[in-house]
Amino acid sequence: MLFNEALGLLMLLVSFAGIILAYRLFGRAGLFAWTSMAVILANVQVLKTIEFFGLVTAMGNVAYSSTFLVTDILCENHGKKEAKKAVMIGFFTLIMFTILMQVSLAFIPHESDKMQPHLEAVFSILPRITIASLAAYIISQTHDVWAFEFWKKVTKGKHLWLRNNASTMVSQLIDNAVFTWIAFVGFGVLWEQVFTWDIIFQIFITSYAMKFVIAILDTPFVYIAAKMKDQT
Repeated sequence: MLFNEALGLLMLLVSFAGIILAYRLFGRAGLFAWTSMAVILANVQVLKTIEFFGLVTAMGNVAYSSTFLVTDILCENHGKKEAKKAVMIGFFTLIMFTILMQVSLAFIPHESDKMQPHLEAVFSILPRITIASLAAYIISQTHDVWAFEFWKKVTKGKHLWLRNNASTMVSQLIDNAVFTWIAFVGFGVLWEQVFTWDIIFQIFITSYAMKFVIAILDTPFVYIAAKMKDQT
């Protein structure tokens, strides 16, 4: 039984539907809010590894990939400036979340507290994951906004499916390479390699394969959002 795979598809559909609903109810503000939520969620989920179609991968792919749908919608309907704003909002949110969470962990817990060890187990690794995510996020998302606008000009505003997929697929590859190296391989001096090379390779391949498929599946939702432009 492909339980993880079925659950992943459900999460994907719920995420895309959530983005469309946020856009319908709150316009650009809804997409900005989604970006903030998604970057935090993805950086917590990525700490969990799962088996997906027989390969090992880290979670967080769906939540993180949803941010590319957001920037594509903003770029298509509201221009490059608004898409860049969403990228910077996500960047700022993740930095502040990490700082405040580390300060929270530094508080001396009361003797009745039972959550401190669990919080430390989850969030003590967060700075490393955050550095990896921030680097991958700002590089890949900046490329995504640039590439989307580039293909829009090349196609003279036609073929939305092409600029959506062409920009996102390359951006996701860049993101995957930067994040995997910083988060799991390391630099030796600053931090050590987390997994063996075979596990890292599986995570890289599986994560990108998932993101590649997600990029294709989000295309109908870009078209739905494009038709909603005058309603938001």
